[in-house]
Amino acid sequence: MKAQIKLFKVFGIQIGLHYSWLLIALLVVFSLAGQFAATNPQWGSNVIWGLAILTAILFFAAIVVHELSHAAVAKARGLPVRSITLFALGGVAQIEKEASDAKTEFWMGIAGPITSLLIGVVCLGFAGAIGWTLTHDHHSPLAAMLGWLGVINIALAVFNMVPGFPLDGGRVLRAIIWWITGSAARATRLATGIGQFVAFAFIILGLFRFFNGAGFAGLWLTFIGWFLLDAARATYAQFETIERLRGVRVRDVMDREWPVVEGDTNLQVFVDEHLLRSGKRCFIVENNGRIAGMVTAHEVKDVDRERWSQLSVRDVMRPLTKLHAVQPSSALTEALETMGREDVNQLPVMSNSHLDGIVSRRHILRLLQTRVELQG
Repeated sequence: MKAQIKLFKVFGIQIGLHYSWLLIALLVVFSLAGQFAATNPQWGSNVIWGLAILTAILFFAAIVVHELSHAAVAKARGLPVRSITLFALGGVAQIEKEASDAKTEFWMGIAGPITSLLIGVVCLGFAGAIGWTLTHDHHSPLAAMLGWLGVINIALAVFNMVPGFPLDGGRVLRAIIWWITGSAARATRLATGIGQFVAFAFIILGLFRFFNGAGFAGLWLTFIGWFLLDAARATYAQFETIERLRGVRVRDVMDREWPVVEGDTNLQVFVDEHLLRSGKRCFIVENNGRIAGMVTAHEVKDVDRERWSQLSVRDVMRPLTKLHAVQPSSALTEALETMGREDVNQLPVMSNSHLDGIVSRRHILRLLQTRVELQG
């Protein structure tokens, strides 16, 4: 899941928001404001809304800590973490590689709920020390804020342990099945199947509650179920893709011939005579017979059209030193992961500083289509 709104970096990890997170943020603010107004009307509207917003911000920070705990375990196990995206149900850490064993998967999955549970218990401990109880009204604003932060974080921990893959509980379930069966593939199929069952149960229960007078609460449960169902299907599709590509090497699908353009070619001429006329999207750039870099339609689109006639291909290309190359013997799944990490559609294939070919998403999709047609 990609972030639509990039916020900041923590320990080199990009933190971002998915648009769906804004919905839960508004729900938390309005729910807390309603709770505070019902139990402590003497505070006044400014204090009530200010406290609701502050509590929501601190909850946002707690979710970031929750996801960073996943990232910390992943990094400790040698799995790089690129980013964390907060969405309607919490967050997801973009881990560049899958866990290689059940133990790593288990600890990566359980770390988040444990962190949220600890945050919740600490908040409730401080709140209780200054007089907060769940049933007693007329607390101080600080006690109320800490108390509800504790309740929400514990609820988050419990919810994330629902065995609905790819929630944390689903990943823990996958790790347990993986450990018992010794098969990551079988564990993933079972965990995603259970995840889809849980999602359908949420949808049906939500609709039942909605038509029986629960109103928005029922629709919210349905929305959660739909989101879980979509996430489980996407995760399984990604897993199936990796399985179908297992054992394939980059050299098996790469192009061994590639179009070449001189670096001093005018950019407008390059667009008219090469990109638009040939339909090819990726060109190797040469300077005096030596490879200097790569240029694609993507680099051209990043330049204002009015400037095309003023620039050369060399001005917009990605230099060879900045290209993330793969080796011919690299697994095709590794190339796919690199494309996703670097947000590119093709990679140079190099060995001993020599360009052997180019591999692109098009090659991978063509292979997948063939294997689906012939293998079912």
